[in-house]
Amino acid sequence: MDTHFVAVNKPAGLMVHRSHLVHRNTRFALQMVRDQVGCHVYPVHRLDKPTSGVLIFGLYPKAAGRLAQCFSERGVSKLYLAVVRGWTPESGIIEKPLAKYRDKKKRTSTIQPALTRFLRLGFIELPYAVSRYPTSRYSLILVRPETGRLHQIRRHLHHISHPVIGDQPHGDGRHNRFFAKTFGCSRLLLAAVRVVFDHPFTGAAITIDAPLDGRFCHVLNSFGWRAAASRHMVPPFFPLLT
Repeated sequence: MDTHFVAVNKPAGLMVHRSHLVHRNTRFALQMVRDQVGCHVYPVHRLDKPTSGVLIFGLYPKAAGRLAQCFSERGVSKLYLAVVRGWTPESGIIEKPLAKYRDKKKRTSTIQPALTRFLRLGFIELPYAVSRYPTSRYSLILVRPETGRLHQIRRHLHHISHPVIGDQPHGDGRHNRFFAKTFGCSRLLLAAVRVVFDHPFTGAAITIDAPLDGRFCHVLNSFGWRAAASRHMVPPFFPLLT
């Protein structure tokens, strides 16, 4: 936190702010942060409800607007860790336009360009017949979205047949249930672990990291991926994704 911004590690399952789409939620990140810092805060960007990780708020409207502009102009680098079904390639680029959710009244939808890069950090084959195969394969990947479309990472990984574990609308229910039963993890295994940008007021290089929660770490430990996941903190990973 400084005089312009506050960053928090949003837990999975918490919405950023109140939404007409979800009426039953009574706790929101925005009001919780507001109560903690003692003043109004303003969202700079968003994270899906089931996604955990770095979330930044402005302490006043101009601050939020300046950094939000950096996000929209791709001046912010965002890194995510994800556990996905199957063995992904060692690295890849997913460039697939994505549609905004349809406006039912106007019966129209907008197609937006979207690009996601990923790097495989680890992979494993387990002796469990979760689907029609006698074994099950999974990968740990580092993901960098170049654009910020709704559910972009989840939709892009589903598009290449490597859905994120725990994803309800875009994932594979059989593997989601397997992780819940075997590893006690029913959350979406997608976390925003790092955000990097130049401070819009001071020009200072800012890096914000968010640790993984216990359920995510339990999966990584079970698969022997903890060391591989920690290497996302090492600067050389950034050139590999450019």
